[in-house]
Amino acid sequence: MSDDVKINRGLKGIYFERSGVSHIDGAAGELLYRGYTIHDLAEQSTFEEVCYLLIHGDLPDAAQLADFDARMKAARQLPDAIHDVIHATKDGHPMDVLRTCVSALATLEPGSTEKGEDGFLRNGIRLTSQVPMIIAAHEAIRNGRAPVPADPELSHAANWLWMLKGERPSANAARLADVDFILHAEHGANASSFAARVTVGTEATLHGAMVTALSTLAGPAHGGAAEDVMKMVREIGTPENAAAYVKEKRAGREAVTGFGHRVYRAEDPRARHMRDGVRKLGEEMGAPEWYEILQAVVEAMKPYARHGLNVNVDFYSGVIYQLHGIPMDLYVPIFAIGRMPGWLVQCLEQQRQNILIRPLTLYNGPEKRPYIPMAQR
Repeated sequence: MSDDVKINRGLKGIYFERSGVSHIDGAAGELLYRGYTIHDLAEQSTFEEVCYLLIHGDLPDAAQLADFDARMKAARQLPDAIHDVIHATKDGHPMDVLRTCVSALATLEPGSTEKGEDGFLRNGIRLTSQVPMIIAAHEAIRNGRAPVPADPELSHAANWLWMLKGERPSANAARLADVDFILHAEHGANASSFAARVTVGTEATLHGAMVTALSTLAGPAHGGAAEDVMKMVREIGTPENAAAYVKEKRAGREAVTGFGHRVYRAEDPRARHMRDGVRKLGEEMGAPEWYEILQAVVEAMKPYARHGLNVNVDFYSGVIYQLHGIPMDLYVPIFAIGRMPGWLVQCLEQQRQNILIRPLTLYNGPEKRPYIPMAQR
């Protein structure tokens, strides 16, 4: 009840641990994974390479990458009982179905209760491969189709699109999905990663931590931005309407979806790679108008950049998914596909020097008072 205690609501600006994984400079708009700029990784690496980098600390050589890729592909399997779970929950939101299936896997997979680093690593790699399979299987089952089996010849990103749509993606579409996963792979102590670390701090299993992370990501304040951007684009309708839309929102002191970030004051460094991807994919699929609407919004928002309202990565993601014909309720699950290695490495870091995460709350309730028996109330 002290008046001199400083409260940092939302733990804003509080460092709770050291981490060697990602470096974020919000003022400069810079993001590094293990010392490598996100631009180099997005332009030159694959998602599998980035997974290896995040988990092991260095980029793999050819042999290491081939071995890691083989482990990922070998894990593209789901117990039959998971399809039963999906059938039983098929009418639920895809994030609820995904979370339920990951929780069920904790009881169905051998070794899921292992808590050592090797066990976390094995379970994490397996879950990274299984999560897109669960999402794709649910999408098929809720639409009355049989799930598409995984293709061991395809990369992680290309296989995801194959299982989702039942047709092999173009090289450009597969590469864009790959980049999307790279850009979302890791982002420091964001809400879901922090929640996963809190769970590991209690000495829970990795599956338990992943369920926590998925539950946290499902909240619209964390994972829902891409879906909201697509709703905005549909509301605007044409590029010519963008300026008036932004003016009305700003006059009403309302946020424009896809602008601003809890960390970045400059433009989100991930955004440029999604911007180029939207343009190319829109041209390939004969729908350039989505990109044109987005750019018209960016132009209308330029006067507000000095206030830190710059475009973020999710501004472009939703339109990419729309171009693929992906339902909006799958946008957050797709975020989860990319974030799996980030959650895994955060859990591994937490486990290595584990400590129960137990912050304090400053009591501001009534002073100590006498108890009044029921008959006297």
